[in-house]
Amino acid sequence: MKNVLLATDADEVFDEVDAAIGDDNTRIIRVHAGKDVRQAALDLGPDLVMLDLQIGNMGGAATCMDLRLEEGADRMPPQRVLLLLDRIDDEFLAKTSGADDWVTKPLNALKLRRAAQPLLARSAEAALP
Repeated sequence: MKNVLLATDADEVFDEVDAAIGDDNTRIIRVHAGKDVRQAALDLGPDLVMLDLQIGNMGGAATCMDLRLEEGADRMPPQRVLLLLDRIDDEFLAKTSGADDWVTKPLNALKLRRAAQPLLARSAEAALP
């Protein structure tokens, strides 16, 4: 079973992600605030972290940077992070925050699957002995 941690406060984003990649083998676990991602990632050990760029008072880019800082300090294992951007101009934020990949809204199932599948596959490869 693959676990995808999704941080979004928008129900429509959760619905789109769940419809696109959620299935019998992939569970979407949602948090509603960027500040909750670090602890959820530590507790759940997700195969992929998806961050909506606009999440309350701690957006996706800041949350991604927080995860990368925690990894760098050896306080958490490496995370695979996919950012959900609002516009193409936000790619600069995705790059500077250390995201593994990103998708620009409007979201659709094909774009989400194409971005998520390689990251989930890398997660499976890392778990092999």
